[in-house]
Amino acid sequence: MTVRSVILGTGSALPAQRVSNAELAERVDTSDEWIVERTGIRFRHIAGPDETTGTLATDAARAALESSGVQASSIDLIVLATATPDQTFPATATRVQNALGILDCVAFDVAAVCSGFLYAVQVADSMLRAGVHRRALVIGAETFSRLLDWEDRTTCVLFGDGAGAIVLEAQDTEGETPQGILSTKLHADGRYNDLLYVDGGVSTTGTVGKLRMKGREVFRHAVVNLASVMNESLAMAGLQPSDVDWVVPHQANARILDATARKLDLAPEKVIVTVDRHANTSAASVPLALDAAVRDGRIQRGDLLVLEAMGGGFTWGAAVVRF
Repeated sequence: MTVRSVILGTGSALPAQRVSNAELAERVDTSDEWIVERTGIRFRHIAGPDETTGTLATDAARAALESSGVQASSIDLIVLATATPDQTFPATATRVQNALGILDCVAFDVAAVCSGFLYAVQVADSMLRAGVHRRALVIGAETFSRLLDWEDRTTCVLFGDGAGAIVLEAQDTEGETPQGILSTKLHADGRYNDLLYVDGGVSTTGTVGKLRMKGREVFRHAVVNLASVMNESLAMAGLQPSDVDWVVPHQANARILDATARKLDLAPEKVIVTVDRHANTSAASVPLALDAAVRDGRIQRGDLLVLEAMGGGFTWGAAVVRF
């Protein structure tokens, strides 16, 4: 008997306001051609005054619960990945818990920026397999637009807001092709803080700060690190890149997605791409892309997936999942 965390369902949520590159060019010194050529991004969603990380996370969680066919009251663990919480404390996960009407469960946030969802998946998976909990909501949610310097065209065009969620359940799995999370691998290297960071914080400046990034250096590290961690996670599961049905990557930049696929000798059509529609939604991007591909029918039960991401810190990671 082997206990694994199985994905019961997926969900996502996007702010009502959808902003095209042309609309963005009306307030920023840029153009649709410049953005598409360098990033592949065409649209992003921007949170309105009444939309927060918590409200988006709650909507995504509700969608995941509905697709799973389970009641919110059956959830005994919520792990929410975000770099843009509603408050410094308490955890935004507790706001989601309250909004869903869950009277008692473990609920906390994880901060690993764009890799946050992968970190949250490993944390939840470990707790489920240990027998501490049975059913979990794992959420990635961000309102990154509130960290952007709208005078910096090299960064403000890259990001958007949104949320994605999955419901995980601990199940006894058997057979040659067991369902669930087969392996996870995480990394961090704090030497690269100054390549991608926010220039403020509670204990340093007392203000939220703005996002700063050295794009070329981040790109170089991302391609190498993501290819490496995907190979590591597959090796842990006893699998090869040729076994993979779909790669569900962090949606940072179309060029990074293409370069990573080439490095692994993966066909481009095996890579789920939503960066053109959503831009970079940080911790929300992997679950957003996963939900999009599940709902449009590309990802089917039994498919082998690799989820991967890299973000500020640097942090990076991958998970191999039999959906």
